Amino acid sequence: MRNLTIQGIREAMASMFDIHAVAQRRGLLCAGLLIASTLWGHSANVMAQAGAAAAGDYPQRLIRIVVPYPPGGVTDIAARLVAPKMAEQFGQAVVVENIAAAGGVVATNTLAKTPADGYTLGVVFDSFATNPFLYKGVTHDPVKDFVPISLMVRSPQLLVVNPASGIKSMTEFLSAAREPNRVMFSTPGAGTSSRLSAELLKASAGLDITLISYRGGAQALNDLLGGQVTGMIASMSLVFPHVKTGRLLALGVSSPQRTPQAPEVAPIAESIPGFEAQSWTGMIAPAGTPPAIIERIHGAVVKALAAPDVRQRLNEQGVEVVGSSAADFGAWLQKETTRWGRVIQERKITVD
Repeated sequence: MRNLTIQGIREAMASMFDIHAVAQRRGLLCAGLLIASTLWGHSANVMAQAGAAAAGDYPQRLIRIVVPYPPGGVTDIAARLVAPKMAEQFGQAVVVENIAAAGGVVATNTLAKTPADGYTLGVVFDSFATNPFLYKGVTHDPVKDFVPISLMVRSPQLLVVNPASGIKSMTEFLSAAREPNRVMFSTPGAGTSSRLSAELLKASAGLDITLISYRGGAQALNDLLGGQVTGMIASMSLVFPHVKTGRLLALGVSSPQRTPQAPEVAPIAESIPGFEAQSWTGMIAPAGTPPAIIERIHGAVVKALAAPDVRQRLNEQGVEVVGSSAADFGAWLQKETTRWGRVIQERKITVD
């Protein structure tokens, strides 16, 4: 009985020591978590303060805007109009650099790998969203590898025909385009927005249109004006001057609503529900660029686009000045990438 009592005492004491040890371990664990949480919070605060400080000091040197296309196009013009306005606001030089190769792929591949510090930006055209589906050499994702800053300008396309075709309305066009080998369209090339819009037109309405690809918009337009082809769907800046002179007839506009540049032309969507195809230009930065810096750049771009002389010059190019939020541009870019990726894959369009 005595041994049992002693044994019981020993077991009770051991149990007490175990409980104490567990309590110590729990206390140490809680203390560790508290310290870690404190350190993490301190680190996050330091990082946030550093980011804010960096944005507050930004910019401290020259800013480069990369345009992945040759000089003279709407994208290049938009970048060159905005750059000096940004320079005035920032007190630093802002230069535009054209890197035109492989449909813009070389420039955007390079841009994706540049330091995400706000000193190298990109102004891109709608092909930015379609190139990953067309070119094998694309190593970036237009949504994941970049940060949207602003949708700068947007422009609908016009569906036009040569008056000699005898087609005078969308109803007559749709009827003719359902007859085999009756309608031929010129396009500036396999991967262009004009070609993709024509493919979408065919798919959306079950049309039998023969598409002929040329080496650029000038050649495609010349054959249309010469009557070698029936029609074309292309940017307003390319075809609208000839609509105004009567050499081409506009049957529809590719935006959901009528455009101020040609309010008399009804949307194609009134005849083909849901149809939409618009050209656009926007500013991007490499992924990882601090949000505070993106906010500063966005504010400068939107202010530049709002300048009366900039708006007038861009309106003369047949485009609508937008100046969207970064979030809205991100949503637009996601929609464009998804829609045109589907068209390219379903229609089996390639350029390589």
